[in-house]
Amino acid sequence: MLARLQQIITLGLLGVAAVWLTLAWRAGHPGWAVAGAVVVLLGHAFVLALEFLLLSRLCGDDPAPRARVAQLLAAWWGETRAALRVFSWRQPFRSRRWPDRLPADARGRTGVLLVHGFFCNRGLWNRWLARLHAADVPVVALDLEPAFGPIDAYAALIDEAVARLERCTGSAPIVVAHSMGGLALRHWYAGQADAGRVRHVLTIGTPHRGTWLARWARARNARQMRLHSRWLAELAQREDPARQARFSCYYGHCDNIVFPPSTATLPGAANHHLPAVAHVAMVDHPAPWSELERRLTPR
Repeated sequence: MLARLQQIITLGLLGVAAVWLTLAWRAGHPGWAVAGAVVVLLGHAFVLALEFLLLSRLCGDDPAPRARVAQLLAAWWGETRAALRVFSWRQPFRSRRWPDRLPADARGRTGVLLVHGFFCNRGLWNRWLARLHAADVPVVALDLEPAFGPIDAYAALIDEAVARLERCTGSAPIVVAHSMGGLALRHWYAGQADAGRVRHVLTIGTPHRGTWLARWARARNARQMRLHSRWLAELAQREDPARQARFSCYYGHCDNIVFPPSTATLPGAANHHLPAVAHVAMVDHPAPWSELERRLTPR
């Protein structure tokens, strides 16, 4: 469903840009023609700029290092490009490029479960999926549906995916989750009697304690991610704090979606700060991938 929606948005923007370019050019205004088309196609850059402005103003006394202006600008430009790749190409048109991989000879190996975040689908992970296929690693990448439903509703999808990897490999998988996907994983994990169903969890830009930006949210899952929401408080009460030692959390002072920055950390987890990188671009940062590679290497 989400892929189709993003296809409509992408093709619609291309159509509007093409119409404007054609009409303005024929009217003898080539400068306005090009400028208008650029504004239509890169309008998200202005929205991102507003998010970065809010981020820079609302960190307060957060313990994460304060981002310098140059770091914020670099992160904004990186996120502008990452958003085009993800929301206008990978997710709408390439989300099925790399299927789940559960080879018959995977017994004894460690599988990987990839869980995306809000307004995303499995296409977010295409670079990861390509590498995991090349490395012959069993992998499942979820599509969390309904896209705007409650986070609680994703527990059954996660449970089924973990069970598929367990049947294939005979062992617990490593879970890599971006943004809201980390909360979906925590909700599922809190309901598991056996902590050993997960070998390790890597979260990337997950609003473990919510995010200021969600105060304007209308979708049910986005409202659950408001700072210190009742849903997050109830989740924390259900969890065994000892299990957080199985988590590695990647967060950053230039995350334009999850801020203040330290809300993406967990007490008891291994928390890793990524400087000068924004929310979606974090997925392709080399540090989380290197951590996964290290944990997949037999000891």
